[in-house]
Formats: sequence, structure tokens, C-alpha cells
Amino acid sequence: MVRVSIYEDQNELRSLLELLIGNAEGFEVAGAYANGLSVAEQARRDRPDVVLMDIDMPGRSGIDCVSRVKEVDVDIRVLMHTVFDDDERLFACLSSGADGYLLKKDTSTHLLSALREVVEGGGPMSPGIARRVLQTFLHTPPAQQSYGITPREQELLQLLAQGFTYRMIGIRCSISVETVRRHLKNIYHKLHVQCGTEAVAKALRERII
Repeated sequence: MVRVSIYEDQNELRSLLELLIGNAEGFEVAGAYANGLSVAEQARRDRPDVVLMDIDMPGRSGIDCVSRVKEVDVDIRVLMHTVFDDDERLFACLSSGADGYLLKKDTSTHLLSALREVVEGGGPMSPGIARRVLQTFLHTPPAQQSYGITPREQELLQLLAQGFTYRMIGIRCSISVETVRRHLKNIYHKLHVQCGTEAVAKALRERII
């Protein structure tokens, strides 16, 4: 059962999200909140697998909330859920450790699949957002160092950047999910990052892949 905490300041939308997620097979709502003022305490209490996070909330922005959730437990996945598609907010979220970025206009068709993907280790993004990330990083200068990333680790990073889940990577590379996790843990250590989205962002930005 995937436990999801919802942060959304619009009461009607928050209620709809609770219904959609709570009635979906394999999901349960761990908590639903109108702001992130107590997000760290709530994350410790609710122990969600995934946090669905709005950006524009009163009192504390969703971007700040991402960092606070990751400080509680880096393994809690955070899927941003927002109307904003501008570069400034997008990259601020990724830099803070967000694991995925879904536009609200894609909620009806992509939300449940995005939640499943992010909890399995993928980095789901709305199609237009994914294109923007790739285009932005591909126009940056080459890296001056490789961080000791091996060819096998490069392969895994490339698959992760394409949105493959741990299970899909394992099948493609003929290795177990646990081996995938071990490789990615080594990659995170070498790149000095804490999650898959940060690793992909840094690898693309510095032309490691």
C-alpha cells in the first residue's frame, strides 16, 4: 500500500485529490493539508511513501517544504503538483530534491501513474517539462570532471533520465532491483546528491551523460 500525503491550499482540489487517491487500488491517503507550516512534523508522524506537493501555498512555499521533507527522510518521494511551468520554479524544485514534476492540467490522466512511478524510483514529469529540462541542460558547457562514474553507472543514469523505474532498469540491464539500488547509491555518493532527480539533473548539467 502506497501512503500519500497531500499538500494543496485549494480546499475543493484537495478534497478531489483525497477522493481520487484514496479510492485508487494500492493507495491510501496518509494526510491532507492546506499548508506546509508543519510539514516536517507531519512527515514524521504520517510516514508517507510519497508527498504530493503544491508550490504556491500560504506561509511556506512547496519548494521550501521539499527540503524539509528530505531532511526528515531522504527516501520519502516528493512529486510536485503545480500550475507553474516556468524554469525558475522548476529548477528550484529539482535543486531542493523533488523527485518529479506534474502540472495540474495533467492530473486526470497522469497523477496515479506518476505516483506509482515515483515510488518505484522513477522521475515522472509532464511531457513539456521533461523536454524543457533536457533542452536546458543540453545547452550547458561540458563538465570538467567525470566524478569517477563508470560506463555501467552512465548507462543506469541515462535510463534513469529517460524515466525508467528501478524495475525497468533491472530488466533492461539484466540485473536485480537490489543491484540497481546499489549502483544508484554509489552514483549518488560520487555526485554528492541525495536522490535520482538530483543525480539526473547534475549528470545532464555537467554532460556526464
